[in-house]
Amino acid sequence: MGNIAATLAVNPADVKLSSAELLRYSRHLILPEVGFEGQKRLKAASVLCIGTGGLGSPLTMYLAAAGVGRIGLVDFDVVDVTNLQRQIAHGTKDVGRLKIESAKDTLLDINPEIVVETHNTMLSSANALELFENYDLIIDGTDNFPTRYLVNDACVLLGKPNVYGSIFRFEGQATVFWAGCPLGNGPCYRCLYPEPPPPGLVPSCAEGGVIGILPGIVGCIQANEAVKLILGIGEPLVGRLLLFDALGMKFRELKLRKDPDCPICGEHRTITELIDYEEFCGVGRGGETTQSTEDTEPMREISVTELKAKMDAGEDFVLVDVREPYEWDIARIPGATLIPLGVIGERSGELDPDAEIVLQCKAGVRSARALDILRGKGFKNLTNLKGGINSWSEEVDPSVPKY
Repeated sequence: MGNIAATLAVNPADVKLSSAELLRYSRHLILPEVGFEGQKRLKAASVLCIGTGGLGSPLTMYLAAAGVGRIGLVDFDVVDVTNLQRQIAHGTKDVGRLKIESAKDTLLDINPEIVVETHNTMLSSANALELFENYDLIIDGTDNFPTRYLVNDACVLLGKPNVYGSIFRFEGQATVFWAGCPLGNGPCYRCLYPEPPPPGLVPSCAEGGVIGILPGIVGCIQANEAVKLILGIGEPLVGRLLLFDALGMKFRELKLRKDPDCPICGEHRTITELIDYEEFCGVGRGGETTQSTEDTEPMREISVTELKAKMDAGEDFVLVDVREPYEWDIARIPGATLIPLGVIGERSGELDPDAEIVLQCKAGVRSARALDILRGKGFKNLTNLKGGINSWSEEVDPSVPKY
């Protein structure tokens, strides 16, 4: 496995370890697989983490503790109180701060011997290659499909390993996508997922929930893979997808194979540069669907303040909440009728096709999908509530809980 380490272009020749560092890393130094030279490799290495949330928090904290010399953080979000249940790099005092600044403070508190570089930006096709080029390996800690495809394609074009993880509810996945792996032709993300799912079909963690410990487990697996790649030890998760079930406390492994027809890492590539990944995945810049997928007619939207005005004026319309019953129990907009997205097609007969129907969810994504379904059933007078109940709580009625 030594050839794996050599391909990462980590050069420890000029790296020195101080007496303080020798003491700090003493439990590493007595491991034959790490030793003095391995610790120098870790100090010489650079890792870029995309996202400093549920996955990014534990994985960067352990990389910092391990002595990875340069850690880059890419994020543009701020700490929200709903993050604190799982994003352990941030605390209550950090609410409202940039996540990259909060995470940087945490990492340097763990290990002041390292360098933490912050990139307060949204990763895009315009900046990904330039950002990635300056790091030995990339770790994907994101939670949306456009960014996952972007990270994958940039890594393939640059020949860099992509340490991947994903979480949802009680289940997690981890692997290493590395099309240029010297052990053989490793698959990339597109080999596993050639096409993104339809917009709104797969709920985000904000919509579906996630047990707080899960990203810690998956993030630690990602950190472990990164350290193995840097040191050139063990068997990396190249060509293997590790599946974790937190409720059953079980791990499973699936073999992944390179797709010879993959458009970016296959034998006849058709993707030779970064593309528009929001368009590719059919979502807008804010994550919402760009238009109804069942029809070319643009989706009609209404703001929460406009909805409140309609209510106050006594206008005749039906407000349909497409969230899940457990979300309904947490918070609801007065006068709404609950019909969850998963059953709205079969329960469409409960709605008057001639009535004006406003569809609502948590943030506007699932309700846009519901609009597509009802349009396919012949409904015409459909409107999506922009921002969902979150915006209602922020702009109309703060007494409605946010979650």
